[in-house]
Amino acid sequence: MRRIPERRVDIGPDTTLTLEAYADTIVPGEKRWPGDRAIAGVSTGGGAVDCGAIDLLRWDATGIHDGLEDLADRVNGHTRVYAEKAGIALDATVPPFVSLDYDDRVRLIQELTTPGHPEKDFWVLLSLFCNMAYDSAAHLHTADALADGHPGLTAMGITQPDADGLWRFKSSGYGRQLAETHPDTTPTGSPA
Repeated sequence: MRRIPERRVDIGPDTTLTLEAYADTIVPGEKRWPGDRAIAGVSTGGGAVDCGAIDLLRWDATGIHDGLEDLADRVNGHTRVYAEKAGIALDATVPPFVSLDYDDRVRLIQELTTPGHPEKDFWVLLSLFCNMAYDSAAHLHTADALADGHPGLTAMGITQPDADGLWRFKSSGYGRQLAETHPDTTPTGSPA
């Protein structure tokens, strides 16, 4: 099968930290090391970041790859306004959004994704891609992701494929087989 060449954009370290903090707010995970500032550590196991959210966001198939620096700048700008209103002193050694604690990150994202916010579509889209890294590993081949212990797919109970690389269900979802395979179906499962 011929694959279309993939492109992943390069992003700076502050953008990476900001987007990691955003992704961790959407699907939290545990800290990667004790001083990890991007990951709030409010959950155990791997969250969106551990599942490859940054790789997925940088992938040109998302369509938002070229706007990641701008999105990080925007959320950091919104953070400054939020922090000023809330009386929060931001740590200047990290990007503003990273400086927020988890609860404040959640509140800010709730504001940004509320109906009527002029940038809502951007933030909902970014949130969906962060979630997608966890629940579908869209940027990875499913069998490879499972073999590597992808936290999201594993948590959802997705099993390894059969020896031939295909997934089959041991029992039908409705308790009975719904239909016989059409006689013209190819060995790969496509209709003839």
